[in-house]
Amino acid sequence: MENNTQPQVINPAALFNPGPYGFSHSISVKNPSKICFISGQSGGIGENHVLADDFKTQVQDALKNMKTVLKAHSMTFEHIVKITLLIVDHNQEKLEIWSEEAKKVWKGTFLPTSTLIPVNQLALPGMLFEIDAIAVSS
Repeated sequence: MENNTQPQVINPAALFNPGPYGFSHSISVKNPSKICFISGQSGGIGENHVLADDFKTQVQDALKNMKTVLKAHSMTFEHIVKITLLIVDHNQEKLEIWSEEAKKVWKGTFLPTSTLIPVNQLALPGMLFEIDAIAVSS
């Protein structure tokens, strides 16, 4: 018997394949479930929020920070159903870096839904990337 509380990915055939870009078009969840809303995680490391100078390192560090929050809730990246990405001075090169790093943490075919928002700046000087998430587990 199928567990109806597990997120179900639906990528309609009439739309483009979002997999190569690191996301899914839609995910539905039947309750009761544990839902975790995760604030924007940047690439800042430690209590002093030390930021690397380059975009790729900040993305990698932000994903490590996300993993830390997920672990605190006994969750993994596979529990994430929705992400929002904020990228300073977004361009094709940064999108490719994001897609490459996303494929490292979401190894299977289950990719979260996603919205990418190009921005001029983020909360702190030097921040180049931020990701928030909604995660669901049974």
